[in-house]
Amino acid sequence: MTVATNPKVETQEKTLGNYAYLALQTHFKKTLKWETAVKKDKDPEALHQMRVGLRRLRTAVSRFDLAVNLPKSVSEKNVGKIARSLGNLRDFDVFKETLEKSYQPHLPQKEQESLQTAFKTLDQQRENALVDVRAILKDERYKSIKHDLKEWLEEPTYQSLASLPIHQVLPDLLLPEVSSFLLHPGWLVGTQVEKSEIQILKDSRTKKIEHQLAKNGEILHSLRKQAKRLRYQMELFTDLYSESYTAYVAQVKDIQEILGQMQDSVVLAEWLMDVLRSDIHTQLPTLASLFKENLSKSWQQWQPVQEQYLKVATRRRFHLAVLHSLQGSGV
Repeated sequence: MTVATNPKVETQEKTLGNYAYLALQTHFKKTLKWETAVKKDKDPEALHQMRVGLRRLRTAVSRFDLAVNLPKSVSEKNVGKIARSLGNLRDFDVFKETLEKSYQPHLPQKEQESLQTAFKTLDQQRENALVDVRAILKDERYKSIKHDLKEWLEEPTYQSLASLPIHQVLPDLLLPEVSSFLLHPGWLVGTQVEKSEIQILKDSRTKKIEHQLAKNGEILHSLRKQAKRLRYQMELFTDLYSESYTAYVAQVKDIQEILGQMQDSVVLAEWLMDVLRSDIHTQLPTLASLFKENLSKSWQQWQPVQEQYLKVATRRRFHLAVLHSLQGSGV
């Protein structure tokens, strides 16, 4: 069933369709705002902002597909492909900024000189990634998304669920994503089960941490991505909830960032070994030591959060925060 409405007209009851329209419009506008600056490649912040806009747009397209009738070109797959291309380019900016600001000032002169080889390779790889980004922003796929979504925003069409009050459907929208987050196997990395009790293995030795990440790095990276998806979805509805909900949004962001710090340290070390074609412990011993130190710090930050979120009480409170929206809590 297709329902044609005008979401620009304010109504007393906010509907699922209203929120779908607003999310798609907001993130589409943000994406377009930074496009020219990204093509000119003058400001790394423009690339970051456009990438975020595309990721949030992808989330909106995916999560509101049950309420809207979007054009075929505006799909999660198509938007995701463009976002990944910008993500590849952004990774090189993050690598360079991290090395220059967080590590290089603490290295002896000899290691700083060795790092210049890596910077030259990084610049070349970034240039190749920039060529790819400029090409994809000229591609028919991206042009179709822009044209078709602009037309849809001018004359939107909806499915029957769009007319439901937003408070009525909020838990059903959010709880599946919350469950995917809480049931992710990444929470069990570095644990063991004894008599049906989950025990955190609190071993702070760097070698043990490196072993855990080598064995389970992809699982933790997957949990990081799930945290990001959940955060983006929850942020769509912060105005409909109390402070307890907002606090969980902040916690999910912190989890995403802690896991990101661990992942980034590992990825950066692997990238340097590939570029320098040698063990960084030999060629860049001070830098390798700093990597280990930061990895250990991130792990120490992670384990208390992990322990908290494995508790039944924490998980129940999370579910209750989602169940009780400002209006819905009084129903």
